[in-house]
Amino acid sequence: MQLQEKRHYSPTEYLELEVISEYRHEYIDGQIIPMTGGTPNHNQIALNLSATLNFALKRQPYRVFVTDQRLWIPKKRIHTYPDVMVVAGSLEFSEGRTDTITNPLVICEVLSKSTRSYDRDEKFAAYRTIPSFQEYVLIDQYKNHVEQYSKTDENKWIFSEHEEETSILTLSSVQFQIPLSDIYDKVDFEAKE
Repeated sequence: MQLQEKRHYSPTEYLELEVISEYRHEYIDGQIIPMTGGTPNHNQIALNLSATLNFALKRQPYRVFVTDQRLWIPKKRIHTYPDVMVVAGSLEFSEGRTDTITNPLVICEVLSKSTRSYDRDEKFAAYRTIPSFQEYVLIDQYKNHVEQYSKTDENKWIFSEHEEETSILTLSSVQFQIPLSDIYDKVDFEAKE
């Protein structure tokens, strides 16, 4: 897909281009931004977490999505692809779409050097405008370090931090626990990007 620099795209134009594109792009209020490729560590972490979540929540009213599921954030006019999402109950879709959801309960992002500030700040602020959103997990791919934000009330979030391999990440929005050693299974912190 060839994109012109600094052109303003409508969400409809973006979706038309995205459907035929070989690569994924984020849409941020008129701008189309190519998504960087994941590293083996990034992919391993997303797979470890999503597989464990999916198994733990089987036969329960939750759906787990990984990497390629598009999310629409209408208040911020953003289309994005979170690394891992959990949706409670029925899927809600962007108007006129069956491939873009709008109702995540939990979002997990694996941090990379190029996106960590954006994921912590602007992206988290955008996610907080989603009414169904209750929990945000940020996972460092370069060391044992997980940040967790759990919503307790309107505009109130509790921050938790996990750094030890023996630490256990416990989600507050769904019944789920995972040791950091399982999140980081087969992750090579010495690997070069």
